[in-house]
Amino acid sequence: MTALVFLDADVSTGRIANAATAQLSVLDQGVTRGDGIFESMLYTKGVVRKIDAHLARLRVSASTCDLILPHEERWRAAISTAVAAFDAATPSDEAVVKLVATRGPEGTSEGTCWVMVSAAAESGRLQRENGVSVMLLDRGYDSRAAERAPWLLMGAKTLSYAVNMAALRHAKKQGVDEVIFTSSDGIVLEGPTSTVLLAHRDGDIKRLITPTLETGILPGTTQGAIFEAARAAGWELGYGPLTPEHLMDADGVWLVSSIRLLAPVNSIDGTTLTLDRELHAELTAMVNNIA
Repeated sequence: MTALVFLDADVSTGRIANAATAQLSVLDQGVTRGDGIFESMLYTKGVVRKIDAHLARLRVSASTCDLILPHEERWRAAISTAVAAFDAATPSDEAVVKLVATRGPEGTSEGTCWVMVSAAAESGRLQRENGVSVMLLDRGYDSRAAERAPWLLMGAKTLSYAVNMAALRHAKKQGVDEVIFTSSDGIVLEGPTSTVLLAHRDGDIKRLITPTLETGILPGTTQGAIFEAARAAGWELGYGPLTPEHLMDADGVWLVSSIRLLAPVNSIDGTTLTLDRELHAELTAMVNNIA
């Protein structure tokens, strides 16, 4: 069961709708052009995790895309309504709370906004527990493209995910679980639906590194929360630029996202990677404590 709540202007707590029946105009530009933004949050143990960070990133994406959003309190009210409806019908250990905002039907000035809550796919838990095999794919632009061409919206979480999904389908056809994109000039970027993390241990010094945001990648909310916890635990932190060689030489590489959480990378392009089990256990504990 999927709980669906629209943010109608005249319903302060959100309008509950039937997700199994038609609800969206075929003229909505989110459908016809992928012109919109979204966020996905994990709902578990009665808590929507990192809701503040996701709402903040939604606002940034909206600003980047010149979209006007409802007030944050209306989003929070709609989320509460959707979560309550989901719990009443199909309680689940893990669920996905998805926020969507489009530019609305063509010829109008009003956008369409809604919240969906549905059970999380089993694949996320399995990748978290078992890790993933990865292939590197060229994203098709160099690492300075975001700086030169802001209209590419590279730092926004938009609905235009066709390329991301095509990359994952390509990986599956090659017998691989996941993808890490690289720029055409050889810089590590991100996964289609994840952020890349790597770690090094040098004696008592533990270092956590993620690709630099200057390449136009999406700022990861889970990566940000892990960095905060790692800083408090005394880890050193760093931001790229990273190359594939850095991944191969690390003591651990992970793909992190809000639903999958922390998935260790077992191999890249067929080469088995090292995984420091102690570092993995520490990072897993940090992720599990994120509110």
